[in-house]
Amino acid sequence: MREIESLPLNQTQKLRLEKALDQLDFLSAGANSNACVTVADTILVDHQDGLLKGHGTTDFDGELVATVCGVVERVNKLVYVRSLRARYKPEIGDIIVGRVIEVAPKRWRLEINFTQDAVLMLSSMTLHDGIQRRQTADDELNMRSIFVENDVICAEVRGFQHDGSLHLQARSQKYGKLEKGQLLTVPPYLVKRRKQHFHYLEKYNIDLIVGCNGFIWIGEHVETKDDMVEDQVTESEQQNASEDTHTPVEIRDKICRAANAVRVLCTLGFNITADVIMEIIELSNRIDIHDMLGAEFCVLVAESEVDRRRSSTKKK
Repeated sequence: MREIESLPLNQTQKLRLEKALDQLDFLSAGANSNACVTVADTILVDHQDGLLKGHGTTDFDGELVATVCGVVERVNKLVYVRSLRARYKPEIGDIIVGRVIEVAPKRWRLEINFTQDAVLMLSSMTLHDGIQRRQTADDELNMRSIFVENDVICAEVRGFQHDGSLHLQARSQKYGKLEKGQLLTVPPYLVKRRKQHFHYLEKYNIDLIVGCNGFIWIGEHVETKDDMVEDQVTESEQQNASEDTHTPVEIRDKICRAANAVRVLCTLGFNITADVIMEIIELSNRIDIHDMLGAEFCVLVAESEVDRRRSSTKKK
């Protein structure tokens, strides 16, 4: 991997990293029958009736051959190759993080690491008052009071329109503008679709949103309000909240450590999950934040990942 090759490893660190990666490959091979293939590799399949050849495969001399580099996936009789360096492919219900690039009439356009921009309609989101209602002309005039260019937003994939554009929705208080944090971009294949993409790391008081599109948000924890309960805040409380807008140094430290943990996982090509990020944060407590991006710490993370997978395999 190009990211690993760019690390300034000495000979000892290089040997340790190669050993750890070999052990991870062995553990993965034992736990998963899916294989990594390159172009022209033969895909081993049972030649059963009704076998369906999917994306990234072709017939050659009676054998199933890969046409792209990636991982072989099987869904019943369908066999296809999931390419690793492909752009994000949206599915309805995906949790994504995006950045506003344009405020258009009745809609915002967002960059979400897709082949084209996504659209968030004014009618597809809940406004600040939390009331589900029709958006009026006044709401359209005040769109810039909600989101402006370069704002980072969390939303859900609603679906594709007839013109091929991807539409989003934000009909819950957990969606919307993200502030006081860092936005990181990783290859989408490192993020697996899971039941939960919103994580509150209570020990560090930070929020982690792992977008299916490879955009990851790490920021100060924000309490989500109940959609059915209207907040009753006095003027004095509003004034105190507006004055206390800075993020404490301790939380900024944890945000930076979590962000560097994601960068290390991206460099090593490991799947990104909340549990692994927390383990890396704990592993980094004895060193400075900037040292987390050094070669020695990357080797330590790879070795700890070997131990973690071994222990999880023994539990099974």
